[in-house]
Amino acid sequence: MEEKQQQEKDCGKGTSPTVKAVGDGGEQALNLNLGDLDLTSDEFILDEVDIHIQANLEDELVKEALKTGVDLRQYSKQVEMELLHIEHASIKDYIKESQNITSLHNQITACDAILERMEQMLSTFQCDLSSISSEIQTLQEQSIAMNIKLKNRQSVRSELSQLVDELVVPSTMISVILETAVTEQSFLEQLHELNNKINYVKEQSFRETMACADVQDTLDRLKIKASNKIREFILQKIYSFRKPMTNYQIPQNALLKFRFFYQFLLANERSVAKEIRDEYVDTMSKIYLSYFKSYTSRLMKVQYKEVAEKDDLMGVEDTAKKGFFSKPSLKNRNTVFTVGNRANIITSAELEAPIIVPHTAQKSDVRYPFESLFRSQHYALLDNSCREYLFICDFFMVTGNSAQDLFNSIMGKSLTMFLKHMDTYVSDCYDSIAVFLCIHIILRFKTIMTKRNIPAMDKYWDTLLEMLWPRFEFILEQNIQSIRNTDPQKLGFLDTRPHYITRRYAEFSSAIVSINQTYPNEKTNALLGQLQVEVENFVLRVAAEFSSRKEQLIFLINNYDMMLSVLTERAVDDSKEVEIFQQLLTARTQEFIEEILSPPFGGMIAFVKESESLIEKGLLERLKNEEGRVTQLVRGFAGTWKQSVENLSHDVMRSFTNFKNGTSIIQGALTQLIQYYHRFHKVLSQAPFKHLPVRSELINIHHLMVEVKKHKPNF
Repeated sequence: MEEKQQQEKDCGKGTSPTVKAVGDGGEQALNLNLGDLDLTSDEFILDEVDIHIQANLEDELVKEALKTGVDLRQYSKQVEMELLHIEHASIKDYIKESQNITSLHNQITACDAILERMEQMLSTFQCDLSSISSEIQTLQEQSIAMNIKLKNRQSVRSELSQLVDELVVPSTMISVILETAVTEQSFLEQLHELNNKINYVKEQSFRETMACADVQDTLDRLKIKASNKIREFILQKIYSFRKPMTNYQIPQNALLKFRFFYQFLLANERSVAKEIRDEYVDTMSKIYLSYFKSYTSRLMKVQYKEVAEKDDLMGVEDTAKKGFFSKPSLKNRNTVFTVGNRANIITSAELEAPIIVPHTAQKSDVRYPFESLFRSQHYALLDNSCREYLFICDFFMVTGNSAQDLFNSIMGKSLTMFLKHMDTYVSDCYDSIAVFLCIHIILRFKTIMTKRNIPAMDKYWDTLLEMLWPRFEFILEQNIQSIRNTDPQKLGFLDTRPHYITRRYAEFSSAIVSINQTYPNEKTNALLGQLQVEVENFVLRVAAEFSSRKEQLIFLINNYDMMLSVLTERAVDDSKEVEIFQQLLTARTQEFIEEILSPPFGGMIAFVKESESLIEKGLLERLKNEEGRVTQLVRGFAGTWKQSVENLSHDVMRSFTNFKNGTSIIQGALTQLIQYYHRFHKVLSQAPFKHLPVRSELINIHHLMVEVKKHKPNF
């Protein structure tokens, strides 16, 4: 207890007591250093001290010592004695093993020496490595410098090599340029090389390369020699065009193989290039002018001998007399206004057909209308112009306005000749269909050249159109005026058949309308409208010459029907002319039906119309006094209707030249008769007549329809 109190005191003084416990296996010391605790803090950490004390007190040896009441100081001395004995025993063991320890010491010393030498070797090796690294870095820097020098030398070598190659004139080039014919492939190849060297020397001269002066003289001589040989070759080719009966297209195509010749001259000898170009233009312009002039002259000899004159107008009567010195008129004026197969000229097959060969046509005694000659003439012009334009663009290397100017220089004389020829012919032409077909041929040729992407002839086509359109309008206005001035009383004997003037109009109008469909022209449509108005007025004026209304209607219907048939045959069904004449024909046909029904059935028709009017107004009492009239009408119709229908059918078929039209009129008349008789039945079913005995004598409407069908003619 005293010892415990002493420990507590020592703890209070700040000492660090040691608690020792001895067990069977040796000595265990438990130290608790209270000096490590923070005693200055407000709250002493007793919990941690308690944990350490508690851990030591739980030891088995400590517990056993505390229970037996052993004196720990004595026990400590005992332990120290035991440790001393153990120390002496250990010393004896060391002395006993002294030799082994000495041997071990020597081995350790030897190992230290070896390790020291290894350390020295590694230090030396490290020094060597550091020196090698610096050497490698030095070698790397030298390698980079050498690489830069190599690239610089290679670049210089490349430049110098190219310079030397381009400046050196090989002997092969000299011998080929001087001795080989220009048509040889080797000459063309060396000419390309010579051109490259000339261009390269020019480029280097601007950079003041001194070496260029060494080869300049040689290149100039070769250039002059090559230019002279090329000039002679091309001029000989151009001169060969001038030989009679020569197909110039063959040498022209051959020149295209040597288009580089002109390119070489244009780049190096512009004066020679200009000479060749001028010689070509002069030669080809004369060739084309001679060819087209001769062809046009021979072509016009195969035209129809009979052509339209100024008196061959639509409104001129066939019986008109001319002066003594006047030319004989056409045997049949209708050919002036009938298109026939002439419109085939603007179809694709005919438009690009082979041109007419005049001497062959003369041998065969074949004649052509003017539009066929015009087509052949201008198709030859189109074909040659396209070929020429493509050639000059390819060989002379021109485009745009330059190509157009060069083309005009070559073809200008021929085009001027064509325009003069057309102006002379058109000023005295009265064949409106020929002029109109020529206009549409031009429009189609313009389309062809547009598809070929060749604008060279656009101005020429426009000039021709400016020449032809006014002439066509003038001829059309002359025809309109001729119809306006026609006096029906001077036309000789008139009958109800279609008049030849209206037939002329129908043929002409259908021709113009059918041709005008692909390229519509408003001016043409307006003139056709004026012509149609004049023809309608003319038909009415002629119809007024007939004494009876029936004859007037027959004449009108025949003429309207004829014009409508011709128009629908050639023109489209929905054209303005077809629509107008269809309305006129329908109106006059309906009027004619009323007219032919009036003599045999006029009484019944008049009674039906009067009665229906009174019934509609509610005045039925006025019909009471009509019983006798009704009886007469019923019995008269029953007795005469069959014969009347028979006479009506024969009369209609004799009156109309178109049996189909006559048939439709008969059918319309019989249908109208049945409708009137049906209305007559309805009137008699009203109150005033409902109980009349005569109603039993009325013919059954269905029976009447069956009987009427028997009288319908079949055509």
